[in-house]
Amino acid sequence: MKKIGVLGGTFDPPHLGHLIIAETVRTELRLDEVWFMPTNEPPHKNKANSTGKDRLKMVELAIEDNEHFKMNDIEMKRLGKSFTFDTMSILVNEHPDYGFYFIIGADMVDYLPHWSRIDELVHLVKFVGVQREGYRLESSYPVIKVDIPMIDISSTMIRKQLAAHTSVKYLIPDPVYAYIKENQLYEN
Repeated sequence: MKKIGVLGGTFDPPHLGHLIIAETVRTELRLDEVWFMPTNEPPHKNKANSTGKDRLKMVELAIEDNEHFKMNDIEMKRLGKSFTFDTMSILVNEHPDYGFYFIIGADMVDYLPHWSRIDELVHLVKFVGVQREGYRLESSYPVIKVDIPMIDISSTMIRKQLAAHTSVKYLIPDPVYAYIKENQLYEN
């Protein structure tokens, strides 16, 4: 059975924190691949600051040098809010011989009781929780805990720094930065 990690998010923009999480979970759990899955419209956040096309391209650029990282655009193809249960139901049906490991931060572990159809979802995927500052990795739902290096980077922080014309060197991959500059993203 192929073991696939799934890392969802707006990736607005993708940053080194996302890559560190994906690689740490992949190696710790001996996953075959990690699929980055940009969301069209997450149910728990406001709309993204950049277009879906831009976010897909930035993820593609961010993961291009890791053969174990793939991008899956299933949630971008659907209109409206993306619910994990719907997405994972499709993926499990398309890949019945794969085991899926859904990677979430500790903030989302706390929020699991509020996820749509969570009691059914836990039968489709194994949840993997990674630590985030200010949250505890505790849940009444089964969650595999993986320790990651604590690097406090967020897409919100990066967007603010870009708008203020402050350096984001070492926070996002160089090809992502080049794409942002070339397309004049996050300038205001």
